[in-house]
Amino acid sequence: MTTVQEDFLRTFHAAHPAVTVRAMAHGRAEDGRSSYEILRDRVPACGRVLDLGCGDGLLLELLAEGEAGARRTLAGIDLSAEELTLARRRPGVSGADLRVCRAQQLPFQDGWFDGCVSHMALMLMSDVEQVAAELARVLEPGGTLAVVLGGGAAGGEAYERFLQLAKPLFQAAPAEQRSPSFGDRRLRTHEGFDEVFRPAGFEPAKWETVRIDLSGPLEQIWRTVGGFYDLGPLDAAVMAELRARFEAEAAATALPDGRIPCAMNVRLVTAVRGAS
Repeated sequence: MTTVQEDFLRTFHAAHPAVTVRAMAHGRAEDGRSSYEILRDRVPACGRVLDLGCGDGLLLELLAEGEAGARRTLAGIDLSAEELTLARRRPGVSGADLRVCRAQQLPFQDGWFDGCVSHMALMLMSDVEQVAAELARVLEPGGTLAVVLGGGAAGGEAYERFLQLAKPLFQAAPAEQRSPSFGDRRLRTHEGFDEVFRPAGFEPAKWETVRIDLSGPLEQIWRTVGGFYDLGPLDAAVMAELRARFEAEAAATALPDGRIPCAMNVRLVTAVRGAS
């Protein structure tokens, strides 16, 4: 990832710590689990787990729960010192090895982990071949990589309407009010993911699309959609107008109990580090 991208992320998360958790943690898949819980459950037998882009530590806290969690050795990295400050305050996370660093240069020994998780972070990274090589290095043979990637709107609900309203504003914003481009487009598809990770030593990935229901009160829905990186640099007046338009249109779709229907898809990807 370029310096411009990393600097943007550091600045954004310093101003908006825990933004991803506020947006996503209340969402539920059809089976009742959050996307964080689904990811935790993909590494049930792993005893030494790295959280790549751990943010404020919610996923690490989930990994630390129960008898299995008490036996786990946990580590987390993030670009944001402010996010890691919040992570250290979570029960069960205080003993984790938390470091401010880049995924392209992990400060861990070869084969130290048997599991690695990453929630909505890998998709932001460029130099992804280097990230894949580093993950292959720090995972032991047979180790599990499990990640959640963004999968876009689920169709016909508040999240999709927000994108329809916001994208023209992103495109019309002057250069100084645009967020940088993030990530590598190959990670948006199953084939592209394997193109990056198989040469690094991973077996073919398992790829699943999961619908996450984010429905809730209007204020909660705004916290979900209002955390987009593209909104950060926009003029305050533009933001205020966008919020007013979105809330007016979303309110018209309210369910009988007052909740606003909202959903998004995520990609759940699991890959095993090969033996050689």
